[in-house]
Amino acid sequence: MKILYAVQATGNGHIARAIELLPFIQQYGQVDIFLSGSNSSLNFNLPIKYRSKGLSLFYGNRGGLDYWKVAKAFAPARIFKEAKQLPVEQYDIVINDFESITALACKLKKVPFVHFGHQASFTCNNVPRPSGKDVMGEFILKHYANSPHKIGLHFEQYDTDIHCPIIKSSILNASPTNEGHITVYLAHYSDEVVAEQLGKIKDVQFHVFSKKATEEKRVNNILFKPVDNNSFNQSMISSAGIITGAGFETPAEALYMHKKLLCLPILGQYEQLCNAAALENFNVPVINKIDTNFSFQVKAWMNSLQPKSLQLNKSTAEIVEMVIEKGLSLKPSDATAFGLKEMLNPADIVFPLPNYSL
Repeated sequence: MKILYAVQATGNGHIARAIELLPFIQQYGQVDIFLSGSNSSLNFNLPIKYRSKGLSLFYGNRGGLDYWKVAKAFAPARIFKEAKQLPVEQYDIVINDFESITALACKLKKVPFVHFGHQASFTCNNVPRPSGKDVMGEFILKHYANSPHKIGLHFEQYDTDIHCPIIKSSILNASPTNEGHITVYLAHYSDEVVAEQLGKIKDVQFHVFSKKATEEKRVNNILFKPVDNNSFNQSMISSAGIITGAGFETPAEALYMHKKLLCLPILGQYEQLCNAAALENFNVPVINKIDTNFSFQVKAWMNSLQPKSLQLNKSTAEIVEMVIEKGLSLKPSDATAFGLKEMLNPADIVFPLPNYSL
């Protein structure tokens, strides 16, 4: 059996999940990966058959997106050409983790696919949202890689087709300890902005994982470390707490290990605001941005109560089995399987920008 697994690489979360899932998916057949995006800083060894620049997000230095850089990289003609050339019809199962080019290719060629992952959960209205909904954000989450055949992942089971997060085996098998340091990953802020505030908390050690660091470097109470999956996992496992964005994978792993968690959503990224609303149900503090009060907020957080722990209702093997079964149940010849009225005219294709979570 041939399986195409489309992975979004605008950041590290989807890549980390793919690394964990691949051995399970390979038990069912030959797996080719379509990797889309250019912002992942992880080193990985995946069977990449196709690769694209995709629709990438770029971050500024103070918590938000670099919209000018995002707009410059947007190339709709290239995206449409890649979708037409991607041979999705040659595969028995297409699994899509929030990747728009594969979704477009399947729609153009009338090939049904399974939308699998965190973003697949947002078609359910029971999934928490912030107090003010964002119309464009809702549209992107529901239509960017849309398929009626979906299996979602989230912090809680908000619906029957939503299941627990995929937790890496290195975290599942770990015995968490507390060596006193705080693990920090805030890719949407510059090292200088982070260091200025954390440097004020002189009696606490911080491990700051930086996309700019090529080797470990200590600056007073801050140890800057390159982004590396194993090093980051070990730092989290032995930490007193974790400070990160309001993505999905890292907060889920922190909650599973019952670690203190402090989240700073990426400014202007609606999915992270939705995640932040869900994390508040776990008693996780959410801070809007790093400012002059940040060091005081971190101190208060360190003295706060532990969050609720995350409960797993399915194993990774069980979730992958459900994805494969759903994929096998689809009939490639069934044009209604993915909700198309008729074949789309290229001039009518709209390419919204993604809302991606680290």
